[in-house]
Amino acid sequence: MTRLAIETFVNGRGNVLYRALAHPVGAERLEALLSGLRAAGPVALYDPAAVAGQVAALSSLAELPLAGLYGQNVEDIGGERLGHVVRPVTEIGASGAAAVLVLGFDAAAQAALVARFTTARVVTLDDARLPDEYLTVPRRYLDPLNFATGLAFFRDAEGLSTRLVTADYWGGYGAGAPRRVFCRLFGGNGAVLAEWWEDLAGSGAVLSLDSREVRARFGLPEFCGQLFLHVVGAAGHDILKYALDVIGTGRRDLSCTHDANPWPSDWYAGLPAPRPDERVVLWLQNSHARPIPPGSIRFAPMGEDGAAVAWPEAVPPFATVEVDTRALLPGLAWPRQIEVEGGRHMVRPRYEVVRDGVRHVAHVNVERSDLAPEPALASLPALGKGFLLPFPVLPSDRWRTTVLPTPMARSQADLPLRLTLYRSDGTVAGTRFLGRLPRDHAVAVSLDELGADAPGFAGHAELTYDFAEGGGADGWLHALFRWERRDGAHAAESSFGSHVFNTALVWRNEPQSYSGPPPGLSTRLFLRLGEPETGTLCCLIYPASAPWAPTSDTALILHDRAGREVARRRVRIACSGSLLWRPAELFTAEEMAVAPGGYVLVRDTTCRLFGYHGLERPDGAFCMDHMFGF
Repeated sequence: MTRLAIETFVNGRGNVLYRALAHPVGAERLEALLSGLRAAGPVALYDPAAVAGQVAALSSLAELPLAGLYGQNVEDIGGERLGHVVRPVTEIGASGAAAVLVLGFDAAAQAALVARFTTARVVTLDDARLPDEYLTVPRRYLDPLNFATGLAFFRDAEGLSTRLVTADYWGGYGAGAPRRVFCRLFGGNGAVLAEWWEDLAGSGAVLSLDSREVRARFGLPEFCGQLFLHVVGAAGHDILKYALDVIGTGRRDLSCTHDANPWPSDWYAGLPAPRPDERVVLWLQNSHARPIPPGSIRFAPMGEDGAAVAWPEAVPPFATVEVDTRALLPGLAWPRQIEVEGGRHMVRPRYEVVRDGVRHVAHVNVERSDLAPEPALASLPALGKGFLLPFPVLPSDRWRTTVLPTPMARSQADLPLRLTLYRSDGTVAGTRFLGRLPRDHAVAVSLDELGADAPGFAGHAELTYDFAEGGGADGWLHALFRWERRDGAHAAESSFGSHVFNTALVWRNEPQSYSGPPPGLSTRLFLRLGEPETGTLCCLIYPASAPWAPTSDTALILHDRAGREVARRRVRIACSGSLLWRPAELFTAEEMAVAPGGYVLVRDTTCRLFGYHGLERPDGAFCMDHMFGF
């Protein structure tokens, strides 16, 4: 297995150098620089920040005719990088190099230092910078705001289209106008199909990208690939968040999911094995400008590392490959799950479940390799329920809700869990101790077994830790939730992880906050509205690790496409309760008519709500996924 030698996080923060090197336009400019150096003759590398391995992982740096590698830190001297012994920069003049490449951005001072010791031409990574039109902070290239970027699964083929929706939330952080978004569309083979700029209309305005419109604008054939986006003019937040809908035309296919997370991971989990009558496809998408070598991506039944199977083919730069999980792991069936060894080659991938010709799309989650069980979690009574994972239980007359706990840390040997069902008024309808589930468990629980099949029931459920029989916990508790129409018309699923909610006490970085330090005790959630023929539904949950305010004080604020407020409603949700609602039922027809293509902002300054959004159509198609906040 080939794992990319990149650092996605440094000291707990996103590594901006990675974002700069992985940028498709930046990668092209770096390759042009390296190509010119190859033609010029031997090249010496000056690597003061010890980043040669990362640059080489995402470029053809190692293919240069190297005359030596030189460093600045005396502790690095004598070590090895790229197969060369690190020598002191003071000796670089004896390298015989025709040129010296300084491995750094904003490196004028380092270039001047090197020039004291050599007469060779000195170039830096600044020669491969993005043009200023891509930069929010031109004076400091590796500022996180210069790389508010992301990749999205994007398809327009076989009667399926994709719609990406977000709002200009950067304006709320004080970003100055104008703000623009660079878009580059990659086809299934990784080739560039189109690129263009989108202008954001103003603070709070909607950005909506529809694959049907893109395909018509550029005269494209059918495609299934990925869309790269880069926000210029961002402020306060360098992560691009969006809702992603996959829509079938003249068929029941309907899905919603969200942003891909810009950081490639070593491992992903939460990929369900197929039922006998299902097909589960993982969309393996290369996130970089370098090919993924054959055998670098591996699939294994959860808890059975020795049974891992490698994807045997190379994946071209930015290409999309359809991986049929049954073909790789025959005999593995729901409710077993699959672990994916990604080797940092791809951001969080999407998968697709196909049953009776109807499909729905969801995402896997990052499996952590840096966590260990935390004994303190078994003895923190001041945090009440502590970490909890809330999810909707949709009305029993039409839907069946199932939960599948998913190990999400490589060190997780067992899961000591309790499942509790709550009515919408916050009272407990049923509870069950699930025991210490082993890593390779196959336990999927229907909430009908706890009373969710009662006539008219609607509410939510929570997974929490329960150490009655011992076991380990790390706070990274995840599960997959599957909702199925009782008439068999359609299904949807989502997955997420636990947090500490609504307590004034803090444990490490919990309860998390949208901005500032914990505790996070406020809500700002984005609910995009569906197309005219597609209704929008939303489940808001008021989870509490310890007793908090008896009810929420929640504003539901309807906005039009330009970000202007149209109307607002006030609702109250019971502590440990929930609210399932539809904008079309809460706002008048006149108000909704003013806001086609708009959104609802869910705002509460008294508590932290957790939300799930969905779409539904008269033919029985529906979808559900968790919401994002900013």
